[in-house]
Amino acid sequence: MNSSKKLKQILIFSIVLLLLPALAVIIIDPFYHYHKPIRPLKAVLNEKEYQCIGTLRNFTYSAVIAGSSVAENFNNRQFDEEFGCTSVKAIRSYGATADLCYMLDEAFASGNKIDYVFYNLDPSAFMSEPETTFKQTGCPMYMYDHNLFNDVKYLWNKDVLFKKIPYMVAKSFEEGFDEGLSYNWAQWKEFNLAMCTGMYLRHPNAEPMKDYEDGAEIAEANIDLIEKELTDHPETTFIVYMPPYSMLWWDNAYREGDTKIYLHDTKLCMQRLLKHDNVRFYYFMDDEDIILNIENNYMDTLHFSPDINEYICICLADLNDSHRVLSEDIDARVDNMERLSKKITDELMDPYIPLIKEQPE
Repeated sequence: MNSSKKLKQILIFSIVLLLLPALAVIIIDPFYHYHKPIRPLKAVLNEKEYQCIGTLRNFTYSAVIAGSSVAENFNNRQFDEEFGCTSVKAIRSYGATADLCYMLDEAFASGNKIDYVFYNLDPSAFMSEPETTFKQTGCPMYMYDHNLFNDVKYLWNKDVLFKKIPYMVAKSFEEGFDEGLSYNWAQWKEFNLAMCTGMYLRHPNAEPMKDYEDGAEIAEANIDLIEKELTDHPETTFIVYMPPYSMLWWDNAYREGDTKIYLHDTKLCMQRLLKHDNVRFYYFMDDEDIILNIENNYMDTLHFSPDINEYICICLADLNDSHRVLSEDIDARVDNMERLSKKITDELMDPYIPLIKEQPE
């Protein structure tokens, strides 16, 4: 009898020991897999692959900031103030269209009324395969699916218990912690000429310019995905913008023979998206004050400083901003970008070439 009682106690004790860490993960939930933060804990967002999907499913918000790594340095609070909304980020490092549209679908399925989508459209997104890449890139699929049984990888996870939870709690009570700086990485980077030119390996010889029909089918498929979001959600205002990549990026596009493709895909995208009443389109890639100032604005060929993120947000809130593209402006804007890209390669690169290493043959 005593032996049976003792065995029962051991069993109960073991179950409790097993349940306690799982309970801690469920209650604190550093990846927001089950719920939004329970106050006084704050939204400590620094691991996009693990946290984006949970925030989109469980947070309360009315706007989504969707984009690649260049969108990470926005402060959500600035969008909230400029647009009178509550925003969360949907980030994929490479900005693949299918991935971002998947996350937008999750946002629209969350039960939140989405008033705005701020969509960062990278030119490289036109060339990405129109299929999601979460699994291939090693994302924790137990966070993305709806299978409760594989949550064991989260509930009984040593790193979650002893690293993620303590970090979340500590940051929540850190003086001056800003929840709006979700996924921000700029505090660890420098934006100057040495960084920018040092990260660029220039092709010694320019490749022949490719025809815009190369990859046209993929570009069309990616634009189809974006256009479907617009059609499926006419009640939402989509503010689509192309970010200001540096002059070094344009020089590299020319030397890889891709300039004509990028310009054609951009024009096609503008033409198709601007047929929709719920779209505003902004183009920053031809902003000379930004893209030519590699002394102060960039850490590599495309990643710009948070000051530029702040400027972009201000511009997006202005219906009459010079970066806004209307249907009648499309040809002129793309032609101007073509002239500017040629000028960059033919003239403006000359002072910087001695600072740049050549890519090995």
